[in-house]
Amino acid sequence: MKNNQFARLDTDLTTAISEMQTINFYDASVANATNGVFTYRLLLRKAFLDATTGSNFDIKLANYLATPETNLADWLDLEQPVTAPIFYRVALQLLDFLETVDYDLTDPLAAMAKIQLPVYHTDHDEWSKDDVLAAWYLLLTTHTKNGQTYLDKLAVNGYFTSLYALPASKKPLFFNGKAQPVFDQNNLIREVVYVESDVDSDHDGKLDLLKAEIIRPRETNDGLKVPALYTSSPYNQGINDEAGEAQTHSVNVPLTAKEPNHTSYADIEYHETDQTLPDKRTIAGETTTTEETFGREASYTLNDYFLARGFAAVYAAGIGTVDSDGVQTCGSVEQTKSTVAIIEWLNGSRRAFTNRTDNIAIKAWWCNGNIAMTGRSYLGTLATAAATTGVDGLKTIISEAAISSWYDYYRDNGLVIAPGGFPGEDADVLAVETFSRMMKPADYHGIKPFFDAQMKLMQEQMDRESGNYNTFWDERNYRKNIKNIKADIVMVHGLNDWNVKPRNVERLWDGLRDLPVTKKIILHQGQHIYINAFRSIDYTDMMNLWLSHELYDVDNGAKEQLPNVVIQDNVTPETWTAYKDWSEPTLPKTRYYFANDELVATPANHGAKSFSDQLPEETFDRYAAHNDVWEQELLTADKNALSNNRLLMKSAQFDDTKIIDGKVIVHAAVAVNQPLGMLSFQLVDYGEAKRFNVSPTTIDAHGLDLGYHWREDSLREFMLASHKTAFKMITKGHINLQNREHPWQNDELKPNQFYEVSVELQPTFHRLLAGHQLGLVVYATDFGMTVRGNQDLQYSISLDHSFVDVPFKD
Repeated sequence: MKNNQFARLDTDLTTAISEMQTINFYDASVANATNGVFTYRLLLRKAFLDATTGSNFDIKLANYLATPETNLADWLDLEQPVTAPIFYRVALQLLDFLETVDYDLTDPLAAMAKIQLPVYHTDHDEWSKDDVLAAWYLLLTTHTKNGQTYLDKLAVNGYFTSLYALPASKKPLFFNGKAQPVFDQNNLIREVVYVESDVDSDHDGKLDLLKAEIIRPRETNDGLKVPALYTSSPYNQGINDEAGEAQTHSVNVPLTAKEPNHTSYADIEYHETDQTLPDKRTIAGETTTTEETFGREASYTLNDYFLARGFAAVYAAGIGTVDSDGVQTCGSVEQTKSTVAIIEWLNGSRRAFTNRTDNIAIKAWWCNGNIAMTGRSYLGTLATAAATTGVDGLKTIISEAAISSWYDYYRDNGLVIAPGGFPGEDADVLAVETFSRMMKPADYHGIKPFFDAQMKLMQEQMDRESGNYNTFWDERNYRKNIKNIKADIVMVHGLNDWNVKPRNVERLWDGLRDLPVTKKIILHQGQHIYINAFRSIDYTDMMNLWLSHELYDVDNGAKEQLPNVVIQDNVTPETWTAYKDWSEPTLPKTRYYFANDELVATPANHGAKSFSDQLPEETFDRYAAHNDVWEQELLTADKNALSNNRLLMKSAQFDDTKIIDGKVIVHAAVAVNQPLGMLSFQLVDYGEAKRFNVSPTTIDAHGLDLGYHWREDSLREFMLASHKTAFKMITKGHINLQNREHPWQNDELKPNQFYEVSVELQPTFHRLLAGHQLGLVVYATDFGMTVRGNQDLQYSISLDHSFVDVPFKD
């Protein structure tokens, strides 16, 4: 195992003692201790929470070895000086590492170095009282084998329960720059309000009311004001899986020719129009008490973790969902406004009501006005959308696997492109799936005619026929408004996420470069997943440091302490590295020219090579039913059923390890036998190696406790597969050959005439090992993403005029 901690703060002894005093590890007995070993025993006594008597404490100590031959109880009785080997031999056991598996009893310091655990250093062998105190503080902030700090482990066992009784005026409490669990999460207040928006998305003549579920510490009733972690999730009130499946489009349809035009961006640019809105509701009274509560919310475990640390959690599903008004619009300006409305209520500038009819107003009187947005996928997408409005009170967003432009989710260079794993899904399908008002028959009966009309209009506007960028998609491009962002941003994304593809986060990252906000990015090797339960990185600690600063103004140096870029290695497990930047625009590129089955450093006269896109019906049906088989055979170098339907070129073997950092761009000269066509590309790492499994492995189901007698998460980590594989796809890209210039413009495509196209593949960060080869596969139909017409399309690539530019990191 390797431990990677980015949020642990180094501090001086005076500060360490002061902080330990705050959490009761340093008291009068410790202050009066005369030497290191007495101090050590007192600290251990406080840590062994399950030992209620001295005898029981000694029994517990006897389970630990201080030396390879002497248990900790007997060793303490000898009153010998504490040394580094003694302290860290015991520390490894306290941190749940296993002898022979993780460390050798004879050399604990070697194990600490190998696991990358922090060690206290001093120039003398026998530790003084101050040495023990400094080392203990460091131990409290060190991660256990199960991915939490030792102090968090103690908290799970009830260490902080004695501090639940602290008066509200002395909460929250911070240690090592991070909020600590001094709030009883089993005594939280759950309540519901209905926020009045500035949207009438169902055109019923009334401003849409939006249901918000709030979970806040009980201490807020005693005058404490807390920040809010707001998760905007259209899935929160339920999903219409069956209706969405019925709405899903067939992808076994032909690619069609488009009429050439000279459309400019100005022709299709979205401009918001002024709309006459209904009057605001007349307030019939005001209160500070809600009327409605709820049971278990559709929670996010990161929010769950912070509920014991002085943060409130707010969940809202938005327009078109159960107990809210309106209709689902899938990323529109109206959806953004409904998302922002919750923030405005939290910051005190908007009103809400205790129910849907009585117009009794209620304020977020318990909130300090500081809000963060959290969540993955659609949840992170709406956080990004809200940030681009510059709404007051939104101090930061933690956007995970978020869409920054819906065109980059459902389209690519003039092609309809499905999110990975969901062929046939589109904006209208997602709108139907998240229109949970459909699940309430009486409510749905009244809204159904309007919603059906809206879905028909959406299908027309999103235009699956051409796949072009148009006004519908421009409205849903949040990057147009990057300049409005005032909130600091943490972005988290998977380098193998083919659902919300990496372009979404890379273009947002690039757009933020010159904006005066703090931005951080974490890139992992997963697909469309959360990483807060990973063992090898202190992600939750990082977010605690970040949110303690952003929402409580704690001067903990979070902006400087946390690296700008953290990237998980794709070769060595449990390895995370800090970098200054990702996908730098000025990074030099290495050019590889197309040749006969090769990528070469210098151009040569190689003529043209051709491939067909049409398959025998039986083969086509097999691939359509089994995308994984198609993907495997597409990239397999040996001759197979797809050999005549692709070009596969490889570089020479690399002498040294290389890192691809950012956007690979393919330049190809192509001709096709009809006035329509598309090209797809996959960049591939060829070389025998054990690679990560596609999904992280569950190390311990429900093994990560989020608090004392509270909730759990499953501890996970990426592991190497048990067998070697010959290749791995690094990244891919697509283009409609009639969108060579712009995704909104149709270019003429004459049969059998060569045209030059440039395709920016999805950005990446990938380490190629020495001895491996870089491969490029050129093909047309992508069975996992594009339409699948199985048409008689014959493509020719002019090798002499085609090449690929690869950005390698120094």
